[in-house]
Amino acid sequence: MGAITGIYRFHGEPVQLRDGELIMSAMDAYPADRKALWHKNHVLMGCLAQRITEQAAGEMLPYYDPQRGLAITADAVLDNRDDLMDQLQVPHPLKATMTDSEVMLLAYEKWSEAMAEHLTGDFAFVIWDERKQLLYGARDFSGARTLYYHLDEQQFSFCTLMNPLFALPYVHKELNERWLAEFLAILGVFEPPDASTTVYNQIHQIPPSHFFVIQHDRMRISRYDSLAHIEPLRLHSPEEYEEAFREVFQQAVTSRLSRTRHHVGAHLSGGLDSGSVASFAARALQQEQRPLHTFSYVPENGFVDWTPKHRLADERPLIKQTVQFAGNIEDHYLDFQGLSPFTEIDDWLDILEAPYKFFDNSFWLRGIYAQARQRGIGILLNGARGNYSISWGPAIEHYARLMKGFHWIRLTREVNQYSRNVGVGRKRLYSILGRKAFPSLQRLAPLGSSTDDFPQLVHSEFARRAGIYDKLQDRAFIGVGSQDDLPRDPLEARVQHFKRIHMWTTTGTSGCKMSLRYSVWNHDPTNDLRIIRFCLATPMDQFVHDGMDRALIRRSTKGWLPDAIRLNQRTKGIQAADSIHRMKRDWPQFIDELERLRRDSRMQDIINMPVFLEALATARQGMDPNQAYSPSIKVLMRSLIVYRFLQKNL
Repeated sequence: MGAITGIYRFHGEPVQLRDGELIMSAMDAYPADRKALWHKNHVLMGCLAQRITEQAAGEMLPYYDPQRGLAITADAVLDNRDDLMDQLQVPHPLKATMTDSEVMLLAYEKWSEAMAEHLTGDFAFVIWDERKQLLYGARDFSGARTLYYHLDEQQFSFCTLMNPLFALPYVHKELNERWLAEFLAILGVFEPPDASTTVYNQIHQIPPSHFFVIQHDRMRISRYDSLAHIEPLRLHSPEEYEEAFREVFQQAVTSRLSRTRHHVGAHLSGGLDSGSVASFAARALQQEQRPLHTFSYVPENGFVDWTPKHRLADERPLIKQTVQFAGNIEDHYLDFQGLSPFTEIDDWLDILEAPYKFFDNSFWLRGIYAQARQRGIGILLNGARGNYSISWGPAIEHYARLMKGFHWIRLTREVNQYSRNVGVGRKRLYSILGRKAFPSLQRLAPLGSSTDDFPQLVHSEFARRAGIYDKLQDRAFIGVGSQDDLPRDPLEARVQHFKRIHMWTTTGTSGCKMSLRYSVWNHDPTNDLRIIRFCLATPMDQFVHDGMDRALIRRSTKGWLPDAIRLNQRTKGIQAADSIHRMKRDWPQFIDELERLRRDSRMQDIINMPVFLEALATARQGMDPNQAYSPSIKVLMRSLIVYRFLQKNL
């Protein structure tokens, strides 16, 4: 794990070692076990290494093999290294100590440009093939590690981070107005769909699931498909699916823990995803007599819970049930007293190097990394992608498909059971299902969209200047990530989720850059390619079954999670319900800065000022804690984050 960088000069022109030193010096703020440069003729590579796995302890990156004429710099942890070494016929005595970068060079020799689709794990890497005079690099399928670059007529320069590239004399900061306009126009928390762009004109990125090749001074970027050719899985009984799931999930979890002597931590809420990850990890670590350290965000002292009964702002009662049931867990409950979305802005802008939207969760996300670092955690597990992998199972959408296909007997049985499980009347369920199955035939209004109540924040003239004005009327664009952007069919929606690489770039970028800041590897077993392939191959009726949504994980974790957690279909945790409560102490400073923003001529050209002023009028009167998810606070915080970013960087 770490950060990589490099420069490739075109036309055989020699690269200046000083340029590589400038980039490496710009990364001095990040913790490192080793920093090194390799330089030969018109190619330079660098690496800031943070050693997490046992094999990485002796890994020398960048690495150059003169006999094969290959050099590599890599930010990678391979989760399928054992399978790879078998395919690559690595002698058994070498397997335990072979580094991931050595495995990757063997994979490159065997599969060439097709190499990346054979890798499972988090990675970004670049390989120089001296014999072919070819530069090849790739980024993992979901973008868990970043890879930015600058390209002009003289050279190609790359880095895990953006700001170090600006240390080069030929790279300049220029605002990408189109990116910013799209960022503001998209109503949800997602970033612009073109994952090759950034907030800066001169900085681009290799998108997730893509590789690049530079040969004869020409660059080519192509997509690879890690999820191609998935054959449907046909087993004989529900029990066989459960057993098969446990096997592949255990493999996904243990492959992330078994290679490190560092302490292992995990995010833990009161739900299924993080609970399953923690339970499987705790049992695996118990065999090695090592505990699992869990970190759970809880509301700040003095917060009065305003949320409805079916949503839990404080999940401690549920979390403690998982901890006690699983065993071998040292649990930590963190309220991050004094931190708030407002106090976190500068830190997050430094970490992300760009504006962001997930302000409400920012204080506890960073806080958990900081706590993990203090406690010597090397790997921090989470279950962030579980909703579309291990705990997928949209009951309402599946029942709408049954209704549309007139499968009345199955539908009636399922709805009766689901009604009892969730405590919702059948009449209400049928009304919801009817509108989903036959929206054009119903005189009832369609189900509400998450984008309906959020005002447009981008200034129309700024949108026109940036070339996106027509997109403001496109619900699929402004509703990226919402139900407006995905097919109604749940199976097709899940496929589209994995095909659309921009759906996950925000999470990957923040996880990568937080790991660099704190030298803690963020690792998600629910995002393991083996798990995703298994879940995509498994029939729908294993995910919604006998009135149970998310049925496969609920059944498969019997004996792993307490029934109160795995069978719970009535209550859910809710994050950052105390965000406005936390901001009260800084409210005067918050309003003062918003007033300065209001008078800023640049911001007046960028944001929809009437929308901003309406939200500001609400804030001047004070906001209640129950407005934590209101459009007004989103408008104000997003505007403020952009304002601070522009002040600090442009």
